[in-house]
Amino acid sequence: MNIGIVGLGLIGGSLGLDLRQVGFKVLGVSRHQHTCELAIARGVADDASVAFSLLAAADIVFICTPIASIVPTVKIIIPHLSPATILTDVGSVKTPVVEAITPIWSNFVGGHPMAGTTQSGIDAAQRQLFAGRPYVLTPVASTLPASLQTLCEIARSLQARVYHCSPSDHDRAVALISHLPVMVSASLIDACMVDPAVLKLVQQLASSGFRDTSRVGGGNPELGLMMAQYNRPELLRSLHNYRHSLDQMISHIQQEDWTALARILQQTQLARSQFTDFE
Repeated sequence: MNIGIVGLGLIGGSLGLDLRQVGFKVLGVSRHQHTCELAIARGVADDASVAFSLLAAADIVFICTPIASIVPTVKIIIPHLSPATILTDVGSVKTPVVEAITPIWSNFVGGHPMAGTTQSGIDAAQRQLFAGRPYVLTPVASTLPASLQTLCEIARSLQARVYHCSPSDHDRAVALISHLPVMVSASLIDACMVDPAVLKLVQQLASSGFRDTSRVGGGNPELGLMMAQYNRPELLRSLHNYRHSLDQMISHIQQEDWTALARILQQTQLARSQFTDFE
């Protein structure tokens, strides 16, 4: 089976490495000839080109561009695809993508491999990036069952944990556990910058706790902005929920209600392990 990958950055490049490892032929497309050359040299793709015509031989095509480019890219590549080609994407927001692509390419399945690093570009591509991580597929009523099953099998070949949900449920969930943390983490960094009298000392004393809680806020600004733009309703909902929780803590501290504050901290200590296996 031939798999096309449009966008050979961290996610696209890592997909290529692992898909070739398990026996698929990978056809890579990038805007830059240098990236295509690197993709072949590093084993990301069997063949790579700046020309979309390379995708004519692909049975499945993964769109691994930034969110804003997914729909425009699909519109550009459609003339080069076989009618039977399965299209999927890796964007972290699903509703606007699925709603835009499904009417113009019926054989589309929205997808979101929930893995990554703070690095970007093909040089950041790595093997086993998706192993043990969630890979969410977001079928709708018109999704072809055979195409969904094919993508499930491919995701499992990456050793990912496959989940199905609606695009709207996906966006509501990732707003809470992915997009909200970016905004909260960025706000933390911003808050630390407002007191110049101790800023230098703060920077010198910052250690593992600050490093962990600030990591996603110090990531690619373009990604954070696109999260806000494309998942705006659900991100706002999660931010309002967070502000309510924060207001409660402020109130307990102002009133010196240490019992109520302790209750919240005890609840969050117990709840944390229910979300994921961090350690």
